[in-house]
Amino acid sequence: MLRAEQNELLTRSGPGTPMGDLFRRYWIPALLAEELPENDCPPVRVKLLSERLLAVRDTEGKYGLIDEFCAHRGVSLWFGRNEECGIRCPYHGWKFAVNGECLDVPSEPEESGFRKKIKLKSYPLMERGGILWTYMGPPELQPPAPEWEFIMVPRDQTFSSKRFQESNWLQAMEGGIDSAHVSFLHRGNLNSDPLFKGARGNQYNLNDSQPFFEVVDAPAGLYIGARRRAENESYYWRITPWVMPCFTMVPPRGDHPIHGHFWIPIDDENCWAWSFDYHPTRKLSEYELNAMKDGKGIHVKYVPGTYRPLANKDNDYLMNRDAQRAGTTYSGIEGIGMQDASLQESMGPIVDRTKENLTSTDNGIIMARLKLIRATKALADKGVLPPGRLPEEQQVRSAAIVLEAEKNFLDGGATWLQVQAGHPFASV
Repeated sequence: MLRAEQNELLTRSGPGTPMGDLFRRYWIPALLAEELPENDCPPVRVKLLSERLLAVRDTEGKYGLIDEFCAHRGVSLWFGRNEECGIRCPYHGWKFAVNGECLDVPSEPEESGFRKKIKLKSYPLMERGGILWTYMGPPELQPPAPEWEFIMVPRDQTFSSKRFQESNWLQAMEGGIDSAHVSFLHRGNLNSDPLFKGARGNQYNLNDSQPFFEVVDAPAGLYIGARRRAENESYYWRITPWVMPCFTMVPPRGDHPIHGHFWIPIDDENCWAWSFDYHPTRKLSEYELNAMKDGKGIHVKYVPGTYRPLANKDNDYLMNRDAQRAGTTYSGIEGIGMQDASLQESMGPIVDRTKENLTSTDNGIIMARLKLIRATKALADKGVLPPGRLPEEQQVRSAAIVLEAEKNFLDGGATWLQVQAGHPFASV
């Protein structure tokens, strides 16, 4: 369990908070590129780390993330006109560029110099891998552009989605590094979901619901290994990398695309659950893409016109008690993504971790919390930049392998845990 002050430290990410400062040292996903599909398209409201912002794409195709509110009287610029390389406030015509520079104040003569004194808060916004990434920290500390493998492969080999989750980012992320729940919560989907079924590893999950966990420290996070019994006194290992602060990668199944998540705070009580699927050696099939768009695997179906899941807390996640009793779905909720989200949201907006009773299967979660606490304090007290910001630290893969009983996963699978461009991943 955590002390109350530790829980506060880890879950509060607004401006000026230690965790908020930590997040502001990384490039984080802000929008899907499809949300700003063309030059001069309508702007998009964005809330990240408790800041209300506006994403804009101008006449020349430049992206920017600026303060949502006009510097004049505080009108939301979402109502503005995107025109001639700037967004113009409809109230009094003040105009701003994608970098926050004030381009025009119609009521003031240019020679007064007034316009040049006005600038909105702004952050860079760049496209990579179909995602628009932003960096919200001090400009002089901006790291290189992200190079996660899923955004570096050809576009026909990768697919990303996002969903609105009504819980704090940390309890969502902790679900992403908890391999123990798969044998229960997802057991009804392992052999039926089109992006999971047919893998030999599924049976190891179903046959052994008491995994042994081994957690290994890594320079930018952790490798979390879950061991289950396999044939002939060997073990099936599922190895999940966690890279600070919020990148997780799910071990693969068969030749299905490999997938993972980012968990990005919107504010202290809501987050964006980003989900990606990719294959390092082939393009995604039409069958796979259709399944992802249909909410299979780790993706979800949406309320039309939004990124809110169709199954949500207002409709009890469309729970089907008959399916739960029959074992079609262990929880009665359809879809792996929503099975996770429903239980993480059920904890409340911010779970009280002082009441937990943790076990050995929670060692990955315990160690991740400790690393986050130490990193936030090192940044706050000494200005030490956290790990996971550099491209070389992002070259990680998850793995699913069978090893002889005497081998631990790091000895037997270390080479599989690093990106080898153009080479397949380790999967069972």
